[in-house]
Amino acid sequence: MELNFDTFRTQSLAAGFDEVLERQWAPDAVLATHTHPFAVQAVVTQGELWLGCGGETRHLRPGDTFTLERDVPHDERYGPEGATYWVARKN
Repeated sequence: MELNFDTFRTQSLAAGFDEVLERQWAPDAVLATHTHPFAVQAVVTQGELWLGCGGETRHLRPGDTFTLERDVPHDERYGPEGATYWVARKN
C-alpha cells in the first residue's frame, strides 16, 4: 500500500501523536543546532536533507524516515531543491 498523507496522519494519530503536518523547506536552507519541545516522526516526500544528531549526519531522500525525541539537539541542512516532509509531533 502506497503511503499518502491521510494514511500517515491516521497512523500517527493512532500512535499517540497529536499534530500532523506537511513541512516545506527552501533550497539550501540551514538550521543551526536547536531543539524542539516535542517528539517527531517524519517521512521525506520530496528533495533531500541532511540531519545531524548525536555526532552523526544522515542524508535523507524521498521515502526515508526519521524520528527525534523531544529536546534532542540536532541541525538540518536542505538540498538545492529544498525538501518536503510529513511530520507528526507529540507535544
